[in-house]
Amino acid sequence: MKIGDILKSGIFSISFEFFPPKTPDGERQLFETIRKLERLNPTFVSVTYGAGGSTRDRTRNIVKKIHEETNLTVMAHLTCIAHTREELIEILNDYKNIGIENILALRGDVPRDKPDWRPPKGACKYAKELVELIRKEFGEWFSVGVASYPEGHPESPNLEWEVKYFKEKVEAGADFSITQMFFINDYYYRFVDMCKTAGIDIPIIPGIMPITNFKQIKKFASLCGATIPQSLIEKLEKVEDKPEEVKKIGIDFAIKQCIDLIENGVPGLHFYTLNKSDATLKIYESIKDKIPKKVNVHGGDGEV
Repeated sequence: MKIGDILKSGIFSISFEFFPPKTPDGERQLFETIRKLERLNPTFVSVTYGAGGSTRDRTRNIVKKIHEETNLTVMAHLTCIAHTREELIEILNDYKNIGIENILALRGDVPRDKPDWRPPKGACKYAKELVELIRKEFGEWFSVGVASYPEGHPESPNLEWEVKYFKEKVEAGADFSITQMFFINDYYYRFVDMCKTAGIDIPIIPGIMPITNFKQIKKFASLCGATIPQSLIEKLEKVEDKPEEVKKIGIDFAIKQCIDLIENGVPGLHFYTLNKSDATLKIYESIKDKIPKKVNVHGGDGEV
């Protein structure tokens, strides 16, 4: 099923993100997680794509396995900056032949350890160009999602710039967006309001990262520019050497964050699972009675 069509119907979306494991044991653990989360009947799941195409084959194989061995709608992430257009078309043709109908179109990270690195000749240098390529070569076969950044991409000088270039991705043919993780909902609300003012009307699904490992999340947040509330930092610092306490505080925070988002009419919730099910299952169990059956396509509360 195409995610864009599902979202247009007004169904409140619950989705989970996974990354391709490096080992057979990691893959076994991932599919144990997938089987547990499949019981929640998510709208879709997605599989990430490594920097510079480093997980090309692993991403493809996990996407194919989910598609063939589960009842889940799966979306493949695809980064463009390290591929030629010919390579991108080859990858997309492969997904089409497998039967995949959903792509998250991303630029991808520039290698930080290679200051002289340049994209290959003929590469799509921006996600907008990848969206354009998909629409030109494949028409409406794929439902295309893109990323959005409520606090601005680390390379963005300001939010006005961020919204301007986000709108270009939408105008190129994106159907929906999933945000970078954030921990302060007001940043999301401000970003959505700016997008509406700019004439952007695709669903913008908030990305939720439960804090289960404080050191790890601090690193992620510093790389992507996500702000962790000082009050939350202080709570976590007091129990940093007690993993179960960290997890409890992180899960409790995510539950409150999700409830506030639901009450403010978001079109869905996308959970960054880190290939584990425990935290996501606990959060879902606590919010499931709050989840509306329907929302309007512009993200407002439309429970029926």
